[in-house]
Amino acid sequence: MKKGLSIVINIVLFAIIVLLAWQVVKSIQAPIKFNTEQKAREVQVIERLIDIRNAEVLYKNANNKYTDNFDTLIKFCQTAEIPVVQMISKQNMEDSTYYTDYDTIGFVKVMDSLKTGRANFNINDIKVVPFSQPQKYFELEAGTKESSGIKVPIFEARTPYEVYLGTPGDNFSEKEWKQRVDNLKAEKESIQRYAGLKVGSMEEASTEGNWEKL
Repeated sequence: MKKGLSIVINIVLFAIIVLLAWQVVKSIQAPIKFNTEQKAREVQVIERLIDIRNAEVLYKNANNKYTDNFDTLIKFCQTAEIPVVQMISKQNMEDSTYYTDYDTIGFVKVMDSLKTGRANFNINDIKVVPFSQPQKYFELEAGTKESSGIKVPIFEARTPYEVYLGTPGDNFSEKEWKQRVDNLKAEKESIQRYAGLKVGSMEEASTEGNWEKL
């Protein structure tokens, strides 16, 4: 074999080896990168779901029910106040025993309660799903559930994977990204879990988020 041809073959083989090694590295890194991007997005989605939960709980405390209307919820947060209650130990003058009483010592605006520690908090964003393109809103339901003969208020706010994972992360093709989202969705559905993030429940009296459940 001529020396020149041998050099060409070696170069081609080296290129093939490099290409195969790159493919192996990429196949290992891809799921890690996808998981990292998914978790980073979910941090912001969860933060917003917690804001919705906090607003709904305050709304229920004031109205004895939850609301399924974001405009109603936002207006409540912008205008309502919640009492600041202090627990006080008092003495019964008749028998000198002590009991606990509660006194309202002031009021705090709902908005101030929700945005604690966040200067850039905007209540109008509470309904918008982060990373949704085009912009989409959380699905919001409210109603009642009968428990031991008593109707208990319930609510649920949710968004599926396709909404906040709808656009590909860096270094992913649209096809590859969609396949990974589809796989994630199929995995959840196979164990009868909601394929996305949600807080509250229309099946039971719970204000938990599904990320908080084992």
